[in-house]
Amino acid sequence: MFQTFAINDLETFPQQLEAMLNAHREIINTITKSNENSYEKVLKPLQDLDEELELFFTPLAHLNSVMNSPQTQKAYEACIPLLSKFSSQMAQNVALFKKIEQIQTDDEEAQRVLEHERRDFVLSGINLSEESKKRMEEIVLQLSELGNQFSQNLLNATNAYELIIEDEKDIAGLPKNDIDAAKEITEEKTVYKFTLQIPSYLAYMTYGPNRKYREMLYRAYNTRAPENAEVIDRILKLKNEKAQLLGFENYAQYALEKRDAPTQESVIAFLEALALQSLPQAKKEIEELAAFAKKTDGIETLESYDVAYYSEKLKKEKFDFDDMMLKPYFEQTNVLNGLLKIVTELFDVVFKQVDVPVWHPCVKCFDIYENDMLAGRIYFDLEARKGKQGGAWMNDWETYYIDAQGKKHLPSAFIVCNFSPSSENTPSLLRHDDVVTFFHEMGHAIHHLFGKSKERSVSGINAVAWDAVEFPSQFLENFAYEGTILKRFAYHYENRQPIEDVLLNKIKETKNFQAALGMLRQIEFALFDFKLHQKLHQKDEIQELLDTIRKTTALLKPPSYNKFQHGFSHIFAGGYAAGYYSYKWAEVLSADAFFECLDEEEGFNKLQARGYKEHILSKGGSQEMSRLYEEWLGRKPDVASLIKLYQIGA
Repeated sequence: MFQTFAINDLETFPQQLEAMLNAHREIINTITKSNENSYEKVLKPLQDLDEELELFFTPLAHLNSVMNSPQTQKAYEACIPLLSKFSSQMAQNVALFKKIEQIQTDDEEAQRVLEHERRDFVLSGINLSEESKKRMEEIVLQLSELGNQFSQNLLNATNAYELIIEDEKDIAGLPKNDIDAAKEITEEKTVYKFTLQIPSYLAYMTYGPNRKYREMLYRAYNTRAPENAEVIDRILKLKNEKAQLLGFENYAQYALEKRDAPTQESVIAFLEALALQSLPQAKKEIEELAAFAKKTDGIETLESYDVAYYSEKLKKEKFDFDDMMLKPYFEQTNVLNGLLKIVTELFDVVFKQVDVPVWHPCVKCFDIYENDMLAGRIYFDLEARKGKQGGAWMNDWETYYIDAQGKKHLPSAFIVCNFSPSSENTPSLLRHDDVVTFFHEMGHAIHHLFGKSKERSVSGINAVAWDAVEFPSQFLENFAYEGTILKRFAYHYENRQPIEDVLLNKIKETKNFQAALGMLRQIEFALFDFKLHQKLHQKDEIQELLDTIRKTTALLKPPSYNKFQHGFSHIFAGGYAAGYYSYKWAEVLSADAFFECLDEEEGFNKLQARGYKEHILSKGGSQEMSRLYEEWLGRKPDVASLIKLYQIGA
């Protein structure tokens, strides 16, 4: 029923892929030359080919992210040109485009597929001259290679750095499990190693008492992969050329063709309005932090590498609370089991752990049942390790749909996080931020796994507009702050005592601590990304743009050596180019929906949860999200809900 996760031979993988692509070319050629022009005979089998390719290639792409090695890199890099060439050939198949243009259907989901197919052909340059088509193919290939190069440069730089601390006074105040994770015992002495892997980096930046070491780590993190400066220049130049070849003013305008946001002006206005509403409170927050650092340690000038450390101390003083109080209650396995129980209760599904082939011993896999019927599969890879890309993400693999032969396919997905690994003395303990991240990625996963569209191209997360795709993830993460939800799995890992109400209240009280500063930081990223793609910026212009935006958004000026852009994977190696604003755009939906579904006593209104599953999750990309939202609640989302969620100006 489900695919087995396995790669038989990395060395010959590119050759296997090429053979599959050649077979697909023959099938597509046969379809194109046939007299068939029905949806069932043309687009149904084409979607089957998409699924077959996804099933084959995803394991390698996934492995290259979670178990990176010279072998996976070599195989992956050899596959990129093959896939790009195939994709370009498909996109430039005039005969197929003309055949698809003739197709008529009364089925709403099929119509949506048709609309997207026609749009994508046009955006791929089907109407361009032969010379321009050839250039478009070259651009697509080069962008694929450059995105991979950006990621690899960043991963290599992250893996290459180590900070060795010998004096125990320089780790005083760190959580026990972070100390255990950093501890290395040699024949001569015990030392503590900190790296740029997120759990290790954040541990020292948040709790590390030695300012000199914090600055060293901060500098190393924010100067990673300087060679990405040249990669960025090339990416931006190619994206601008691609947009202009297709007749767009800039790449931002091109990107909005597949988004819910109507215009460039609407995106900028939305972000700047949020910044304006956040600024007064953010100024108070940074002034309070600077005054606290001066009072506490005589810090005359607060620096970027001080923010996490003194913010944590200030939070502890203001609320008599810090993250260390929570970590013992968020043991990784308990959190996982608790989250599964919550999803079970809310959406009327059942999870059963299964023993299947996986890529690492720490990976856990569960089958999902609805109405006693097998309905999906989900894999969890939750711990940080060397050779694993930082951050957290959901990756879809199999998709729910009905194929050309009438066979039902079931969905599967991976959730990847980088939580602190267990040690000899301590199990993997999560920060509350980690719990929020986990809920977020689970929100993405159930969006894909609960999809019930019969057409693959619009099922699950497929065809969901980029600026709406974060809605289900943000929606679920909001409940990770609710005491009635956390109570279900927060037990002390040593004595099994349930988390105290006083701590649950502290989580709620501190939820919006420095919320305005956090809002400005996200707006800074979003404005930088969007304006970067509104005209061609190169070399020093990129830093100048960022510095200009920071005059408004960065109330604490970062050091001149900070080259944040060299690590901005979302827009240079992910799919967020001219789309980082999507986080806030979608958050309007998620905040509004959250207040609709919040129940103070139960945590979640189960009736509304079922409606959310039926109207939003199960429909996937089969309709515009704005339409699905109105069908669910009978109204449009209210932007004021976002400000209310963060209690800005309250």
